[in-house]
Amino acid sequence: MGRLKEMLRQGSWRSTLAAMALLLTATVAAGDDQPAQNLASSYAPLIEKAAPAVVNIYTRKIVRSRSLARSLDGSAFWRLFRDTLLFGYGQARIENSLGSGVIVAADGIIVTNHHVVTGAGGILVALTDGRVFEAKVLLSDPRTDIAVLRVDAGSPLPFLEFGDSENLRVGDPVVAIGNPFGLGQTVTTGIVSALARTTFGAGDFRFYIQTDAAINPGNSGGAQIAMDGKLIGINTAIYTTSGGSQGLGFAIPSNMVRPIVESAIMGKPVIHPWIGMSGRNIPPGAARLLGLAGSRGVLITEIYPGGPADRSGFTAGDVVLALDGKPASDPQALRYRIATQRPGTTVRLTTVRGGKIYEVPVTALAPPDLPARDETTLRGLSPLRGARVASLSPALAEELGADSALTGVVVLEVGQASAADRLGLRSGDIIRAIDARQIASVAEIGAFRPMPFRPWSLAVSRAGENLALRKPAEVSFLP
Repeated sequence: MGRLKEMLRQGSWRSTLAAMALLLTATVAAGDDQPAQNLASSYAPLIEKAAPAVVNIYTRKIVRSRSLARSLDGSAFWRLFRDTLLFGYGQARIENSLGSGVIVAADGIIVTNHHVVTGAGGILVALTDGRVFEAKVLLSDPRTDIAVLRVDAGSPLPFLEFGDSENLRVGDPVVAIGNPFGLGQTVTTGIVSALARTTFGAGDFRFYIQTDAAINPGNSGGAQIAMDGKLIGINTAIYTTSGGSQGLGFAIPSNMVRPIVESAIMGKPVIHPWIGMSGRNIPPGAARLLGLAGSRGVLITEIYPGGPADRSGFTAGDVVLALDGKPASDPQALRYRIATQRPGTTVRLTTVRGGKIYEVPVTALAPPDLPARDETTLRGLSPLRGARVASLSPALAEELGADSALTGVVVLEVGQASAADRLGLRSGDIIRAIDARQIASVAEIGAFRPMPFRPWSLAVSRAGENLALRKPAEVSFLP
């Protein structure tokens, strides 16, 4: 150390460089440079242990070809001849596709993506040791894009344990294993480049781990593994403009996957817990008015009457910042954190009301299937004839991926050129009120008859927006 101080006192660039070299040598020798040691180590031991638990999945689907004369599609000529042998349109053919999966239990339980196996007429699972088995779908959940399979291998299989995806940090190294482009098992590495990515994806619970590990078509359903060898994500999507990897891969966190696997093993349907509230992003200009330092959080806009949030005292205008101390920076993040709970679990929501912060306990429950759905196609003298509707319950809303805090009547289908179609109703619309009178059942909407020569209107929720449909047909957005 005395020699180091003497070099620094000399002040020349040569002595400074020599001092830096001496300090680096001493640090490495003392074993203090742990990051450098980690970077120099090999991934081989981790991959040798994990790779046998990652499988290739091959599916067979019957599709109808549209490959020939596609430029004529939509023309009268195309409609006339599209089902003939001349163009081959409508001919049944077998399409083989591929993906990846992860064995998560020794008795042959495999996790993959819903989109890998949906519509499959047969599923084959190929292990790294060359064995091939037929697989049975135990459960496939389109809302999370997770499917659970089982194979009967006759002996215990290698498997990966679930890790806790909440422990991940941006910058943590990860390994992705899958079957890109059908080349066979392939390993890529990278780091966690973002967490809680909610602005990308098509599922109802968008909350992805983002990584720069190369992920390509065929990697879907494959493993994302942390450095402790545990499964922390299921690779599901990439962002690309070319069809290949551009350094933006997305994985479903293991904490979302685990309860779905548990439901499949127990032979029960997936139940996503419900607390009866919904909200929106906080408008930047409203943050100060709400007593917030920033615009992260969920501004509550709807409370289901009599639901868990209502019983806990929540009202529209409250702001939720976190669930059990984990941030809920936007509505998708809050939905994800609720969905990873088990029905009957009590969670604590960090809430801002009147500029003060509270910790409010709420018990997440299975969504009730009340009122009765009473699915009906409106006919006869109804001004909404041609619409197939159902009374909206929280359970039905969860099935449809709709806002489960809303009450009203949901439109399931609209007949072409029907009165409902001419009015502007669409599938998925939730009719909240008629002429400012709240409705909650098919019976109420079925009994509605407008007065002759008088205008009337429907208050409708459509994809999170509130709008009015007026007769004669006139659409305007409400504040």
